[in-house]
Amino acid sequence: MLDGVAVNRPLPVAFEVEDYRILGVLAQGGFSTVYLAHDAQATPIALKQYRPAQPGQDAAAWARGLRCFFEEARTLATLHHPNVVHVLNFFRAHGTAYMAMRYEVGRTLQEHIETRGDALPEPWLRRLFVQLLHGLREVHSARLLHLDIKPGNIYVRHDGTPLLIDFGAARSALSPDSGRLASTYTSGFASPEHHNPGPWSDIYSVGASLYACLAGAAPLSAAERARKDSLVPARRRWAGRYSDRLLAIVDWCLRLDPALRPQSVLALQKALAAAEAIAA
Repeated sequence: MLDGVAVNRPLPVAFEVEDYRILGVLAQGGFSTVYLAHDAQATPIALKQYRPAQPGQDAAAWARGLRCFFEEARTLATLHHPNVVHVLNFFRAHGTAYMAMRYEVGRTLQEHIETRGDALPEPWLRRLFVQLLHGLREVHSARLLHLDIKPGNIYVRHDGTPLLIDFGAARSALSPDSGRLASTYTSGFASPEHHNPGPWSDIYSVGASLYACLAGAAPLSAAERARKDSLVPARRRWAGRYSDRLLAIVDWCLRLDPALRPQSVLALQKALAAAEAIAA
């Protein structure tokens, strides 16, 4: 119980925190719950609450997680791009922390994959990822790395435009002590050098996300590939079904050696844009 609020269950409908009134739960994860809420002007917003799935953890673990959550909010508040989730407000209340974000209507790329399986069309994928890379380029321009790009963290609005969400693993590319907070990595999407990352690490995750769109499931983890790389290259697995250029880009991003991948989002953008122009 924190300030009269039970942390082992979501906030109830009509509960008020700061200037926000809870309407219901949108999503729950391992460390947070996202609510649909109204602000003081009755505008719908998404309110994210730091609420670990195991609230009985010790005080030190709780404090570390809370600090990570607050750093995520601080990071997102500095970014203003249509393809990157933006935090409108963040604050502490009831012994925990919250961030208010613009409410978007759509569903994650992971949900698209689960619905369509391996039938996602190439023109749709190219347009989606070209726009997503605009947002990622903005993130990297701010000297930040996302470090958890995956279909579940790519939100697709109803108009088809993507939004890069959930920066819980993000860290500054410049800070000498950027590794001070533990990050969460997703098997199949994390690069092999995720403990010593750079922009090319996010690019690996973009390639893995594209691969998942084609396969209907995540590729082999980088750790498994490092032991024995049995991942079937995209150019061989989907030859004749998708364009050679798109498949070559996927394989390029998924090279285990980071020096052999695109070294910047701009380089990857140019390759994807060229593939789109040829297809058109």
